[in-house]
Amino acid sequence: MLTFVLIHGSWHDGTSWNPVIEHLEADGHLAFAPTIAGHGRGVNKNVSHAQCTQSVVDYILDKDLTNIVLLGHSYGGTVIAKVAEAISDRIRRLIFWDAFVLNDGDSLRDNLPPHYQQLFDRLAEESGDNTVMIPFDIWREAFLNDADIELARCSYEQLSPEPYQPLIDKLDLKQFYSLFIPKSYLYCSDDIALPQGEYGWHPRMSNRLGLFRLVQMPGSHEVMFSNPVELAKKIILAGRD
Repeated sequence: MLTFVLIHGSWHDGTSWNPVIEHLEADGHLAFAPTIAGHGRGVNKNVSHAQCTQSVVDYILDKDLTNIVLLGHSYGGTVIAKVAEAISDRIRRLIFWDAFVLNDGDSLRDNLPPHYQQLFDRLAEESGDNTVMIPFDIWREAFLNDADIELARCSYEQLSPEPYQPLIDKLDLKQFYSLFIPKSYLYCSDDIALPQGEYGWHPRMSNRLGLFRLVQMPGSHEVMFSNPVELAKKIILAGRD
């Protein structure tokens, strides 16, 4: 039995993992999915990346979770890297699922293609509260390109504006890159949330991990909605010893 802590990406909250958790638990594992500070509906969006990280650390400590497999999806990859620095003794493996793996001193924004940088800067400026909401057409065509329009609309309704400050904060990751925690990279081959090639997830992000286990599956950036059954299977494969 494995204990998974699943960290969501931008615009999501912990409930987006519910279908995946159902299948992980049906296979005999434990799974937890905290909502990162500043995420979800009706909450204060004025948070830093450090506050986001601390909220996950606090969740794990409050539940006294140990020997965990800590997974980060997309933006969540930046969070689990900093969580690992804080509580490395509680983590048996890290899984980056189509996740950002930043170089020391980078921000997430630094790793976006220029057209996304310009779009998100503009949306944050226009928002009035320094948040960014992903436009539906990008969600439908680039993030959930393996689903029909009904699922795209239904899943989009579950999203909420993303705090922009955590995406522009520069992260000191020297300690992360000194840790000897086993790592896996789970890659969905149809994921074009980042354009494949120069800006793609794998091998651009994955190779920054050094030694890692690669697990692949078909599907989009949001297979948690379009194929939670297969995603759960691949998470187990990525998390095993």
